[in-house]
Amino acid sequence: MTGKSEFNTDYDLVVVGSGAGALTSAVTAAAKGLRVLVVEKTDKYGGTSALSGGGIWIPCNHYFKAKGGHDSPEKAWTYMKNAIGDDIDEPRVRTYIEKAAEMVKWLEDNSRVRYAVAEKYPDYYPHLEGSLPGGRSLDPELFDLTSLKDELPNLREASRGNLLMGKMSWTARQAHVAMSKSRGWRLMIIWMMLRYKLDFMWRKKTGEKRDRRTALGNALIASLRASLIDRGVPVWLNTNFVELIEEDGRVSGIVVERDGQQQRIRATKGVVLASGGFEQNAALREKYLPQPNKVEWSTTPEGANTGAALEAGQKIGAATALLDWAWWTPSFLVPGETKARGVFAERAFPGAIVVNGLGKRFVNEAAPYLEFVTSMHADNKVSQGKTFPSWVVFDAKFRFNYAMGPLMPGQIMPDARLRKEWLNALYYKADTLDELAQKIGVDVAGLQETVKKINHYSETGVDEDFGRGGNVFDRYYGDSNITPNPCLAPITKGPYYAMPIQGGDIGTKGGLLTNKHAQVVKPDGQVIPGLYAIGNTSASVMGTTYPGAGGTLGPAMTFGYLAALDAAAQK
Repeated sequence: MTGKSEFNTDYDLVVVGSGAGALTSAVTAAAKGLRVLVVEKTDKYGGTSALSGGGIWIPCNHYFKAKGGHDSPEKAWTYMKNAIGDDIDEPRVRTYIEKAAEMVKWLEDNSRVRYAVAEKYPDYYPHLEGSLPGGRSLDPELFDLTSLKDELPNLREASRGNLLMGKMSWTARQAHVAMSKSRGWRLMIIWMMLRYKLDFMWRKKTGEKRDRRTALGNALIASLRASLIDRGVPVWLNTNFVELIEEDGRVSGIVVERDGQQQRIRATKGVVLASGGFEQNAALREKYLPQPNKVEWSTTPEGANTGAALEAGQKIGAATALLDWAWWTPSFLVPGETKARGVFAERAFPGAIVVNGLGKRFVNEAAPYLEFVTSMHADNKVSQGKTFPSWVVFDAKFRFNYAMGPLMPGQIMPDARLRKEWLNALYYKADTLDELAQKIGVDVAGLQETVKKINHYSETGVDEDFGRGGNVFDRYYGDSNITPNPCLAPITKGPYYAMPIQGGDIGTKGGLLTNKHAQVVKPDGQVIPGLYAIGNTSASVMGTTYPGAGGTLGPAMTFGYLAALDAAAQK
């Protein structure tokens, strides 16, 4: 066994990565008395989690129960079994159902993390037995950034797409009120604008342009980092993970590169690999993911999530699964921005459709984002390569009333105020549908036929092709003022617009195979002692599905919590 003298420093638990799962693991371990170190490759902490919606999908959570909601482990199991199918990993799924609610309650009692239940946010597959029309997805509360003190500049900033007008923080619940144009939405937005504008002393004092109150995934990361500050846990930035150290068949530490030098860090209780997937690694994407795919279509941070932890685990014999899957989401490439923006709620707004190069729809536009891109890949085979890119098409009425990606509603941001470099790159515009089709290279007759159909469906309220607006999930972001279907409206008023949409992702789905304690295992099921993997570094407990909002971060945090508990129990 290698002697202790060969290590530069010594901790009980070393966590690689600084996303929600990583920081949850670190907070838990520190609370259990372990000496914890977090190492982060980039110059900012928070990872993809800081850019996300921050929601977590937690069956049987106490927030829902306190509001009179009814859920049960049996109902949640039935839903997940129906969603995942025969390939379900029963021990891990049942552990998740049992422990997820425990994890979030523990965080509420032992950290600064605060959530609220999104009572009206339905599960993604409402047609399946065991689903709920709301109550399993939790939304982070706003968090005051002053709590971070000197660590504020090191927080990865929120995605502009998650901010009102690219500036103001709002919760997912507030965003839903605005997007669905529910009662009081205008007054709510005016209040939020005034709150931001009148807080000029914060921006003057700190030099910060961002809102003092952060929300969504940024609030989750900020609250977790503040909790680590409270417990004195260090987070090393600009620290590149190089490899795992094994001694006598046990992972006993890691090698990192910091300040231009390699350091060996002992981890007496274990190493938690929580550094994301491999979506920023072009070679690994080429090797594992379905084609076409490109790094630049991903919405995740540049230079992060390169698969280093995956390759390190494979090097010592770890099993893997689901490497050909990602947490797919359609995305826009915005000129002047370094990464893509995901297209989430806007696809449900009435009056916009998505077509392939033949001018034909191929999916329910309001479908969950994983299924949307899965449908893009399936249709690309049928259309013989004419589905990448696909095209979001809408008219002047839609443009005036609704947002689409970085294009705020025309009543707020008219075309004259849009950046010039966006025209004929991010969006295309023409006086007629025929002219628009020719400009973007889409079949003219196909687009005309599709628009004729959607206009008819808007009158009847029934999408005869894909059932858009036919379930509670679709209608969540539909316009509550539009009848008979809040997700359908005619496309009739010029000028007409089109925006190219790509098959992006919010991370890869496959990775190192783990057991119910988040321990990494070999192909024969044997545990690799001292090694844990969570989040997108591990193969998803959700299989090839996405059961509800927060189906990524919920398991990352839950198994991060369980990894810390298991490590603390090691003798």
